[in-house]
Amino acid sequence: MAASPPQSPITVSVHCAGNVSPDVARRRAGGGRALVVDDEADADVYNPVLSPDGTKLAFIRETLTTPESAPRMTLQLYDFGSGAVTGVADGWDRWPTSLAWLPDGSGLVVTADDGGRGPIFTIDLWGQPVRLTADDAAYTDVRVAPDGESIYALRASYEAPPHVVRVDLRSGEITALRGPDTLPELPGTLTEITARAEDGSTVRSWLALPTGAAPHAPVPLLLWVHGGPLGSWNTWSWRWNPWLLVAKGYAVLLPDPALSTGYGQDFVQRGWGQWGKAPFTDLMAITDAAVAQPEIDPKRTGAMGGSFGGYMANWIAGHTNRFDAIVTHASLWALDQFGPTTDAAWYWQREMSPEMAVENSPHLYVADITTPMLVIPGDKDYRVPIGEGLRLWYELLAESGLPADDDGKTDHRFLYFPDENHWVLKPQHTKIWYEVVTAFLSEHVLGEDVALPEILG
Repeated sequence: MAASPPQSPITVSVHCAGNVSPDVARRRAGGGRALVVDDEADADVYNPVLSPDGTKLAFIRETLTTPESAPRMTLQLYDFGSGAVTGVADGWDRWPTSLAWLPDGSGLVVTADDGGRGPIFTIDLWGQPVRLTADDAAYTDVRVAPDGESIYALRASYEAPPHVVRVDLRSGEITALRGPDTLPELPGTLTEITARAEDGSTVRSWLALPTGAAPHAPVPLLLWVHGGPLGSWNTWSWRWNPWLLVAKGYAVLLPDPALSTGYGQDFVQRGWGQWGKAPFTDLMAITDAAVAQPEIDPKRTGAMGGSFGGYMANWIAGHTNRFDAIVTHASLWALDQFGPTTDAAWYWQREMSPEMAVENSPHLYVADITTPMLVIPGDKDYRVPIGEGLRLWYELLAESGLPADDDGKTDHRFLYFPDENHWVLKPQHTKIWYEVVTAFLSEHVLGEDVALPEILG
């Protein structure tokens, strides 16, 4: 006989481990009863979903990090009758990103990053994940139909923006549902390349090629580093969209270096606390593989990134002069300054020991920067505070290997958004962002002068 579900309301959508005590959880619940499903001090739990019969709770457990150890994400199951917490799919070397119950309570439907994709998996409670979707897409907002026959979700990839689909739970067959508009036509094609890293690991990347790219008409390359750093280039973004640059004639490289998700725990761990090592050498290895493609012109290259990607852009600038131009957006510059001032200092300082900050801080290599850089901060950015961008700009002009001349002229550029935060959210500002970025790249990668937006004077 199944255990009876609890009769009084329980708040489960709070962090009740790691950073929040049971008493705090109860206060957040407004005096109600807070369920502490995992009271260990070395983990957080989140995304709780109640089983259809109310007897179990599935959730994601994330271990707290240390300077030496990356987080580990696992699926867990809480039984209301016994109070026991057990693992689901123990040993699965992927990080779950969302979960839902099958209507009969026999298992879970889970999404996870996996090799540059974000498939849907089904998991029997006492078994291992079975991949349901076999395409190159990433799935979000998964909803299981009440009859247990199908799943509804948003499907996206670098070939298509999010659109609603139905997935057959038995066959995995995908049916696109009618949407408000047709999917956009792309200005190029998407392919995939890999490279061998220094330690023998495989580094993979999407490569978006403009229409017309061919060995007899090679195109310039733009390396675009993702943020996070715990993430993957695996889905469409309206903000960071490679096709806008592809439309300008660039091949855009979207790599997943060390610290990226979807390649197993060891792939994350190999870059943990060592941002300037494996992540950097991985990026250089995959760039080598890209410029070896016959459609790419190896003599015309640029690099760019935002947030952690901006950190990597700064690190790249101080460690190689192979690129003709570098764009750095909302980027970490001086790690000893960033760690205590970000709005998530409690998180970053678990990894950023004083030794890590010294060994991996881009600002210590400013004198080695000889590549023109475009620096883009937002004044309302609390994740990477404005001081990072201001200090980067000042030190580029004063100390880089490409300083300002006596008249204050420099090849470095600075684009400042006084009312944007970590992201550029206003449509008119996004347009300015891309116009300035493409003008800067055109000048230094293509050798062409492109006018800046009139609003900038």
